[in-house]
Amino acid sequence: MKDQLTGYSGYFDADAGDLDAFKALTSRRLDPAEVPQAARVEKNIPLYVMTTLAPALADPDQRRALLAEWNHVLSASAGVIVLKAAYPDTAPIDRASQVFRAIIAEERSQTAGKGDHFAAAGANDRIWNSLQKQCLRDPEGFALYFGNPAIAAASEAWLGPNYQMTAQVNQVRPGGKAQNAHRDYHLGFQTAEGAARYPALAHLVTATLTLQGAVAHCDMSVESGPTKLLPFSQLYGAGYVAMHDSAHADWFEEACVQLPLAKGDALFFNPALFHAAGANRTGDVERMVNLLQVSSAFGRSLEAVDRAAMTRAIFPALKALRGAGRLTPAEVDAAVAATAEGYPFPTNLDTDPPIGGLAPASQADILRRALAEDWTPDALDAELTALATRQRP
Repeated sequence: MKDQLTGYSGYFDADAGDLDAFKALTSRRLDPAEVPQAARVEKNIPLYVMTTLAPALADPDQRRALLAEWNHVLSASAGVIVLKAAYPDTAPIDRASQVFRAIIAEERSQTAGKGDHFAAAGANDRIWNSLQKQCLRDPEGFALYFGNPAIAAASEAWLGPNYQMTAQVNQVRPGGKAQNAHRDYHLGFQTAEGAARYPALAHLVTATLTLQGAVAHCDMSVESGPTKLLPFSQLYGAGYVAMHDSAHADWFEEACVQLPLAKGDALFFNPALFHAAGANRTGDVERMVNLLQVSSAFGRSLEAVDRAAMTRAIFPALKALRGAGRLTPAEVDAAVAATAEGYPFPTNLDTDPPIGGLAPASQADILRRALAEDWTPDALDAELTALATRQRP
């Protein structure tokens, strides 16, 4: 059933999806007239030369017009933009790369193997929270790196001001395999069944909460495996469940595009765009990108709540009420949902990685397990303490 305002209402089933509609949608062509400030369009992706557009970013009216164009592309058109020469001076890139390589070497020596959401652990080098690690190790270099008006403008074009920056480095070595086609955070980190629990409106809203970006830290030929992209696929309503379907994945592999990137280029796309890191088919290129995941300022609750304390307090009561038959299983679930943190993010992915799934366990998962296995309060307290330690930056 369709809603006149949003286009969708109700829910998407876990097996929802119309492959023919998906193919038709992603076979569209981007009219260059839609992107008048782009230097050119390649493979349905508009390319913006930031050395040319630097004066526009310095003028409030011209900046607003450029950001409006980017917002249109990300929301209602191709879903992806490339900012050529986002770093016209690549010295900050090289300085950051040195920092990242040092971190990679240290973490590799500590056997800090990183779980990855959409690729096998060990297939690449991953630095979780490269943002904080770079800032603490080289504050000046960090300021030069993120003191970048093009990166700030792209983030603001999708999310508005006061956005929250996070970053994760991905280095794919020669022979590194491609990722599976997917969408990104938030609902992209759910299974098909998990995503189906959220109403269709949430599937539309989730894409407005984050922006995905990538800064190229080396020249990337197509053979080195830059991100595979399927323009217009962010417009597919059932995409967060259909991304798990093999037929949709097969079409992605047939229809996706890749663009070579130069060191200092930046790529930004709607998190609902079907995409995947490509395979590195070179013999000598270690493809390094700093993946930017920028979040809306609005992804916060109104009040600060100590949910761990609440979870510890309610556990004995829940056990007693359930044992006395005073709460049904459905009522227990409702009480857990009102008490414990049901979402495992944000977390420290170095110490709380998504091994064995797309997301680590949450407070609510632990509380449900404690009830199911009849833990003691001390056992629950120990596990909640361990979770807090794993999540600590």
